[in-house]
Amino acid sequence: MRPAYHPEGLYDDDKRSVASDNASEKPMLQLWHQKGRCPEGTVPIRRTKKDDLLRASSLRRYGRKWHTTVNPMSIDPNILNEGGHQHAIAYVEGDKYYGAKATINVWEPKIQQPNEFSLSQLWILGGSFGEDLNSIEAGWQVSPDLYGDNNTRLFTYWTSDAYQATGCYNILCSGFIQINSEIAMGASIFPISNFAGSQYDISILIWKDPKEGNWWMQFGKEYVLGYWPSFLFSYLADSASMIEWGGEVVNSEPDGTHTSTQMGSGHFPEEGFGKASYFKNIQVVDSSNQLKAPKGVGTYTEQSNCYDVQNGNNGDWGTYFYYGGPGKNSNCP
Repeated sequence: MRPAYHPEGLYDDDKRSVASDNASEKPMLQLWHQKGRCPEGTVPIRRTKKDDLLRASSLRRYGRKWHTTVNPMSIDPNILNEGGHQHAIAYVEGDKYYGAKATINVWEPKIQQPNEFSLSQLWILGGSFGEDLNSIEAGWQVSPDLYGDNNTRLFTYWTSDAYQATGCYNILCSGFIQINSEIAMGASIFPISNFAGSQYDISILIWKDPKEGNWWMQFGKEYVLGYWPSFLFSYLADSASMIEWGGEVVNSEPDGTHTSTQMGSGHFPEEGFGKASYFKNIQVVDSSNQLKAPKGVGTYTEQSNCYDVQNGNNGDWGTYFYYGGPGKNSNCP
């Protein structure tokens, strides 16, 4: 299958090419490309090893998230660290959304405990934040428990019941249908940004095909990766009611203090380009299948002295924000 329609107004702001002078040579996007590619008509699948399963709390929980999506509209200050998840996000709500796009700066944040993670992603959300939340998510993550290392990896996630019984990361359960032979879900992204050095980013677009109703994902400007069939969802079978972009970490409060797991680059937004991580050219897909700048963007973070977010707007970057932080520091004990 291929999508019947792409959104209108799709412009090119792809991963800066690390390509050689030979224009026909493909840029390296994932580490495994050093060893070759997959043949036409196949899809690359990251091998699940026994060790991967042994690290999971149970076979049933393997490849699953605990409830983690934040509703910035109804935050009870008493559940600041609910489930140990902390966020620094930008969001829009109050309309019907049919997709979202972002260019995401790629880093390799340090993780304090193996059961913690750090991710940067976009969320396509429908329903209430109760038992029936529908979510489609994609971005990059460092998750030692899931992958057995500290590499930055491309990932997706979906759920139709608020992370209870449905959904999983990548293609660890049925749901997401992969059609692309070049890009592997859960594979390491290469290259990674350096502090005060070279900066790299990836572009992710998720949109609802107006003809078939499936939710498609595109990586960069040429890789349509696959789709989530609309029958997986209740609310998202129609449209999304909220879009979020940003970072999330697990704070398991090791030793009773805040984790030092980093979000983004591990530096606060005010440090700016080359030091703090960014999302730029964030857009939403409207009911006429047009990519548009989001209106009325809000920001949210539980503890801005641990992880923060600052948004802005300019000609080159459109709607953008810097986000992240070091976690534990003198102002975030």
